[in-house]
Amino acid sequence: MTTDTASNRRLRLPLMLTLMIALGACGMKAPERAEAMNFARAETSSHQQIDPARRDRAVAIAKELRARGQRVWCVPFARNASGIDLRGNAKTWWSQAAGVYQRSHTPKVGAVMAFSATRKMPLGHVAVVSKVVSDREILIDHANWRRNQISLGMKVIDVSKANDWSQVKVTNTGARTYPVAGFISK
Repeated sequence: MTTDTASNRRLRLPLMLTLMIALGACGMKAPERAEAMNFARAETSSHQQIDPARRDRAVAIAKELRARGQRVWCVPFARNASGIDLRGNAKTWWSQAAGVYQRSHTPKVGAVMAFSATRKMPLGHVAVVSKVVSDREILIDHANWRRNQISLGMKVIDVSKANDWSQVKVTNTGARTYPVAGFISK
């Protein structure tokens, strides 16, 4: 046996193992594949929907505020639409929710998506998940993303390398990505 042959055999074993694992994953359904690869898996279900009464109430309150010349903010809108009773700037919601509400890195309908603070968004931002489209796409309802307006059903894409919803793109922001602390739910 030559040195080249022994070297080739040592390289073949890891390559074959990698190929077998990859092919094994091909036979799995997407949720099983995500679980096997330890990715965050969105809870997709056709019957899940945001509570329409809560959403309607949140929209009505925001419209009343605007009619009176007052500002519409993301925090009260998210609180009214989700029932997650937290106060203060959006950037504090993730830490405030610890031990009080469920926190995860998996989106589900009705959960509050807590955006982390950034230089351009120093107070953070919160939005309510209105629909889970796929493991990497959701729709959100929120206020004040566009100044003093309510946005319903806005598309958000998970662009994180680890598929963990830590970095997202929001449909109207072009190439900009936003950091996300996670999802808060009851």
